[in-house]
Amino acid sequence: MEFSKSLSDNLERLKKVLQADKNFDIVYRTFTIADKKAALFFVDGFTKDEVLLKMMQSWWSIKAEDMPCDAHGFSKKYLPYGEIGLLKDEDQMLVQLLTGISCLFIDGYDSCMTIDCRTYPSRGVDEPEKDKVMRGSRDGFVETLIFNTALIRRRIRDPKLTMEILTAGESSHTDIAICYMEGRQDEKLLQRIKQQIQDLKVDALTMNQESLAECIYPHKWYNPFPKFKFSERPDTAAACILEGNIVILVDNSPAAMILPSSVFDIIEEADDYYFPPITGTYLRLSRMATAFLCLLLTPTWLLLMMNPDMIPAPLDFIRLSDPSYVPLIYQLLLLEFAIDGLRLAAINTPNMLTTPLSVIAGIVLGEYSVKSGWFNSETMLYMAFVTISNYSQSSFELGYALKFMRVMLLILTAIFNGWGYGIGIVICVVAIVFNRTIAGKSYIYPLIPLKWSELKKRFLRGRLPATVKGRQEG
Repeated sequence: MEFSKSLSDNLERLKKVLQADKNFDIVYRTFTIADKKAALFFVDGFTKDEVLLKMMQSWWSIKAEDMPCDAHGFSKKYLPYGEIGLLKDEDQMLVQLLTGISCLFIDGYDSCMTIDCRTYPSRGVDEPEKDKVMRGSRDGFVETLIFNTALIRRRIRDPKLTMEILTAGESSHTDIAICYMEGRQDEKLLQRIKQQIQDLKVDALTMNQESLAECIYPHKWYNPFPKFKFSERPDTAAACILEGNIVILVDNSPAAMILPSSVFDIIEEADDYYFPPITGTYLRLSRMATAFLCLLLTPTWLLLMMNPDMIPAPLDFIRLSDPSYVPLIYQLLLLEFAIDGLRLAAINTPNMLTTPLSVIAGIVLGEYSVKSGWFNSETMLYMAFVTISNYSQSSFELGYALKFMRVMLLILTAIFNGWGYGIGIVICVVAIVFNRTIAGKSYIYPLIPLKWSELKKRFLRGRLPATVKGRQEG
C-alpha cells in the first residue's frame, strides 16, 4: 500500500497499524515546517536523540518560499545526514521503522523520508568466553550486526570483500549478512544459500544461527557431526573469508557461521596460528590426539575389563583394584549423564556460588561416591579425563558428536563384547567418511579424496604465506 499526499490520512493509518496509543515506545511528533504540517515517527531507545534534535532545529528555520515541491528535493536540501532514503510503500516503511530508523512525513509529499540515526543497546567487544586464545586479538563479536561487520572490515580492507544483507522471518524480519571475498568463494554454494534464505517461510529465527542452519540444511539430522563451524572471533571469521569460505552473520547473535566446513576446519583454532609453526603444529596434533582418546578411551577400557586375558602385561595396572558392586557399563553411563547434569548446574549457578558448590560437588561426587561403592576409582579417573578432553575442542557440536559416538560404543561393547566394539568403530568411521559438507563435498577432505599437499597443511602448521589465496575443496 502506497502513502497518500495527505498527512492526516497517513497519520490515521499508521497510528492504527502501529497501535501508537498502546505501545509506549512507538513515538510520533507532529510539528510544522514552513507552514506545512509534518510528523516524525521513531522507536524510543533506538534513536540518537541529539541528532534528531539538531535536525528539527534546522527545519524550523525553513521559510515557505524555500520549501521544495517533493520529498526528493527536501531530502537533498534539508536532511544533512549520511543515511537518508525515500519510501512509498507502507510495508517497507513499517519494517524499517521497527528496526530503529526514524521516518519523516510532510503534508503534500507522497513519500516517507527515512533517517538512519539508529543506536542499539550493546555490550563491549570483549574476548568471548568460549573462544579464548593464549596470544592474539582480544575482541569478539557482539549481538549488534553492524558492529560485527565493522570488526571484519577492520581486518580486510579490500573492495572485493562483499557483505550482502538479507532478511528472514515474517514477524522478526531478522537481518542476515552474507560475507565473502569476490572471486574466491564457491559461487554455486553462494547462490544456493542466498536463494534458500530468500525462500524461507518462517515466522521468526528465534534461535538465530541454529534456526537458520536447520532451515538451510534440514537433512541427515541423525548424523551428529557438525556441518557448520561457529566462531565468536572476528579474526577467525576474517581468515576464513580470505580462504574462500562464506561467513553468515545473524543479527542478535554474537557468533559467525562459517561454511563450507570440513572436520579439519572445525578442529582448527586461532592459537594454531598465533604461535610459531612448531608450537602451532604441536597444539594441533595434541588436540587431534585428545579427540581420539576422548572417543576411544572408556570403550576400550570397558572391552579390556570384559576380557581380562586381552590385557597386555605392561598394562596390567589398569585392572580394577577394588570389587565392582555396580556393573562397569552402568557406572560409565551414569557418569556420562551426571557430567552433563553438573555442566547444566554450573551454567545456572550464580557466580558467587560457583566456587563453593564446585568444591562440594568434587568432594561429594568424587570421594564419597567411590567409598559408597557406586563407582570404582578407575571409572572416575577415566571419565574425569574424558570430560576434560572434551573441552579441548572449541566446537560444542563436535564435542557432543564425540560424546554420542562414545556412548554408542559403550552400549554396543557391553552388549556384543568385541563384535560390538568393532561394529561401533565401523559406525563412527562411516558417520565421518560418508558425511558431506553443506557444499556436497567430502567431510574429511583432503584425506578423501587424498591430496597430500593439502593434507600436510591440516596436520602440520607451516609458515604463513605472504598472500592468502582461496582454498579449494576436493
